[in-house]
Amino acid sequence: MKGIILAAGYGTRFLPVTKTLPKEMLPLLTKPAISFIVDEFIASGIHDIVIVTSRRKKALEDFFDREAELEAVFTREGKPDKLEAIAPPDARISFVRQVEMHGTGHALLQAAPFLGGEPCVVAYPDDLHFGERPLARQLMDVYEATGCSVLAACLDPGDVSRYGVIDPGPDGLHVRGFVEKPPRGTEPSHEISIGRYLYTPEFFQALAEGWESHEGGEYYHLYALNRMIAAGNVAWKRVDGQRLDTGEPAGYLEAILQYAWKDPAYRKVIEAFVIDKANSR
Repeated sequence: MKGIILAAGYGTRFLPVTKTLPKEMLPLLTKPAISFIVDEFIASGIHDIVIVTSRRKKALEDFFDREAELEAVFTREGKPDKLEAIAPPDARISFVRQVEMHGTGHALLQAAPFLGGEPCVVAYPDDLHFGERPLARQLMDVYEATGCSVLAACLDPGDVSRYGVIDPGPDGLHVRGFVEKPPRGTEPSHEISIGRYLYTPEFFQALAEGWESHEGGEYYHLYALNRMIAAGNVAWKRVDGQRLDTGEPAGYLEAILQYAWKDPAYRKVIEAFVIDKANSR
């Protein structure tokens, strides 16, 4: 099993900082968002990872490389904790550029030659997951039981018109249909698709077929996904754990607070801030 991280987008919701800094490098405290995805893959047993990037994303390559100068400094100073903090992850990470922005389906095709015919887990770095069992591993469990491509989902009881929504089959396991941004009141369920997918080699074959007949504009994964659904080869999994959506500034701020709250030292800072603001009213 291999992993793909889609990191080629412009990140325009976070301008001006994303003019020069990849959105995927925006940190939760001291740890870049993309590093959480890599850690999730490794914890799931995935050690071959392809990151799809674009221009102005060189910082991603540098981050996952060795930093020889700092290593020498920390070794000389006897600081093993800092050496561990800057050590590259236990993974073989490759980078491929999406030279022109033609959509996520096109981005996935750039990574396909690196897969060697293996299934893969695809991650969008906007979605971070915290739980006892890594999100990617949860999808792999379903794949091992079914042989199908697998969509990660979570239940949203509110308005789901901004999301891709799963139409679950009667067995509660397979996907009967998929509706992108259904008008409110027409949604087939409240199971929304989130940024983690497990795709089989057949999915990439369908993706390539769709690209051959694509007539311009951005090309998404929906052509291939619908083909696979029609063949009965897509399952879904309502994932366990906490999902943090960092795709826009308000969600990113909430993600920082949620992550910081887990650490007693940072929790004290948040509590003191809230008390101070409450007393100043």
